[in-house]
Amino acid sequence: MNRRPALLGIVNVTDDSFSDGGRYLERDSALAHARAMAAQGAEIIDLGAAASNPDAKPVSPELEIERLAPLVDILTRDGLNLSIDSFSPQTQCWALSRDVKYLNDVHGFPRPEIYPALAASRCRLIVMHALLPTESAEPADRTPGDVFDRILAFFEARIAALCEAGIARHRLILDPGMGLFLGRKPETSFFVLRRIPELKRAFDLPLLVSVSRKSFLRAVTGRTPADSGPATLAAELFAASQGVDYIRTHDPAALGDALAVMQSLELA
Repeated sequence: MNRRPALLGIVNVTDDSFSDGGRYLERDSALAHARAMAAQGAEIIDLGAAASNPDAKPVSPELEIERLAPLVDILTRDGLNLSIDSFSPQTQCWALSRDVKYLNDVHGFPRPEIYPALAASRCRLIVMHALLPTESAEPADRTPGDVFDRILAFFEARIAALCEAGIARHRLILDPGMGLFLGRKPETSFFVLRRIPELKRAFDLPLLVSVSRKSFLRAVTGRTPADSGPATLAAELFAASQGVDYIRTHDPAALGDALAVMQSLELA
């Protein structure tokens, strides 16, 4: 691990996220959770108001914005760096008007109509790959090698489209997707994790990984999302050892402590 990756603390302002739906739907609980994550070492707070798991209910952009608006206003005044996790162009444009630092799109910004607004902004774009072009993570059945080849082709095409639209390349952060975003086979996510260095060499851009409490870890351990902390930490530490630049996590305190120990061992 050459350097410590930056941590994104996950705050799901939803009622049906797979691991913590409903816990932070109320404003005060979401604010307290976001502030606690920042105190625990999360450099960025990733706010999401619409779950992306296969069983999640659709959420209108108006409801997303209603859930997000008070949090963004208050946490921005607190001086926190915010990321908005949304695939809705309307929600994304609203977030740009609030001058958030990051936009995180599980579809990887597929809609050219928003590109001029993205080009005119200064925020970083987290461009995620998903196997199926739907509004949620869906199981699909392809070989791990086929999925990895698709990731490479997806990023090559999407980076070209965004840059052609005037979005500076250095603003892009790549996320290969994990868990059901890559299909129902756990081995696909492990296959992609082992090839993080190859992805970094291919595109020479910062890489983000989000493995926290994901289904492929639970398939190996048999644990529930709430009991997936040790499995998550193992996968996150492996991702860090492979050189990822950002890790999106539910538990920045545990990950931060583990990264500090790893760095101390490497320096000893």
